Amino acid sequence: MRRISVVFALALGALALVAANAGAQAPKPKGKPAALPTPPPFTLTPALQQKLKSTDEAQVRSALDDLRLVGKGAQAAAPMVVEVLEHGSSAPLTEAALDTLGDMEAESASEAIAVYAHHRDVALRRAAVKALIKTKGPAATKALRHALGDADPMVRGVAATGLGTLKSKDALPDLYAALEHKIGEAAAAIGQLCTGADCDGLSAKLGRLPFDVVTGGLDQILFRPTAEITDDDKVKVIGKLRELGTQESNKFLKDVQSRWPKGGSARVKQSIDQAVLATAGGAQ
Repeated sequence: MRRISVVFALALGALALVAANAGAQAPKPKGKPAALPTPPPFTLTPALQQKLKSTDEAQVRSALDDLRLVGKGAQAAAPMVVEVLEHGSSAPLTEAALDTLGDMEAESASEAIAVYAHHRDVALRRAAVKALIKTKGPAATKALRHALGDADPMVRGVAATGLGTLKSKDALPDLYAALEHKIGEAAAAIGQLCTGADCDGLSAKLGRLPFDVVTGGLDQILFRPTAEITDDDKVKVIGKLRELGTQESNKFLKDVQSRWPKGGSARVKQSIDQAVLATAGGAQ
């Protein structure tokens, strides 16, 4: 009798183990994953306002950190952050306020930020031009164009990059002048903005300026969508690289060839392929 009980208990245990394994291996029900809870909308609370108005820089800095975490959603607080700038805080706190306004992407703050693009403190000028790229608007582009002549190479480079990012086509003459003054970032910005004859001007720099600087802009041209720049313009760029006929141009063309999108223009792809073959024996 005891033997039967033991056998029966073992059988029950085996059945339980099979059931557990079956449950673990069972496919999970299909369907969309549960949506993450939507964060509550930003509220400029009295407590936060008090911290921003505080004479204690640690309190103000804490408030700025909170706003940076919210980012664009905290634009309602932009006027108060601008007040922090206008109160003449210490350089580190001023830089934090500039960074915060940039993260908030508040165009209304661009004019206040632009003032610091001319500041004697280079760290504040750098912070200002970086913020202006995010806040955008006419005041931002005007300040960035002016910053192309800054004494600091980083400020000049960021300004050039920003004008390309902001699609400031009116700045093309300034960018060409900057390129002549060895601001390499201007080439990529020109490549983001140019069309037609403006692009021809960049191709004409091949052989006159460092190859990697000029091709930084030509690469932008070649991979821009057709809605922005025609296949004719792209084929002309490839033709200039083919005429150059150097190992550098062959290497660059091969790189473009390897990255050309499957759905890209067949005509431009053919031009690239032919140029790669034509420059295969490029001069040393």
